[in-house]
Amino acid sequence: MKEIDVTGKKRDILGKKSAKHLRKEGLIPCNLYGEAKDENGAPKALAFTCPMNELRKIVYTPHIYVINLHIDGEAHTAILKELQFHPVTDALLHVDFYEVNDQKPITIGIPVKLTGLAQGVRDGGRMNLSIRKINVTAKYQEIPEHLDIDVTSLKIGKSIKVGDLHFEGLEMATGKEVVVCSIKATRKSAAASSSDADAE
Repeated sequence: MKEIDVTGKKRDILGKKSAKHLRKEGLIPCNLYGEAKDENGAPKALAFTCPMNELRKIVYTPHIYVINLHIDGEAHTAILKELQFHPVTDALLHVDFYEVNDQKPITIGIPVKLTGLAQGVRDGGRMNLSIRKINVTAKYQEIPEHLDIDVTSLKIGKSIKVGDLHFEGLEMATGKEVVVCSIKATRKSAAASSSDADAE
């Protein structure tokens, strides 16, 4: 995974009114969750703010990053946990980060990258990508930027499921029966198979 630096400042005043004021100044309210728990056993969050221009480089990108957070001089290693956008304007409202370390595995969605020209596509079928990310569990330093899936031998009417895949050092967290991609028949492929049958 690529690494990127992000700088923030702790915030003491919480609540909707404060958050709204921060956004007007170009700052986004954020939380960092880690090992710390409150008295009820729930994850304890470190509240901080981050400039929108800092967050833009990790939010509006297809890449996943290990984020080196610098909050008031304190260093934290984290990944993006959750993003909240305004339902109408799509403006970024809030970001949750999750602190990671070298020892504890994490579960994260990794982008799927199909490689090769499928046999079914050569025969006139259409490639259908059902999911864009697969959840995997591993130590963060072992997680790749994307999962390469070779589709060269995939034929019309066939599919690749999560259970068909294996990547060294990664445990699949998405269900085995989930279809990653498949080749759908088209009029062109149906006409081709019909003409082949007539020729026989």
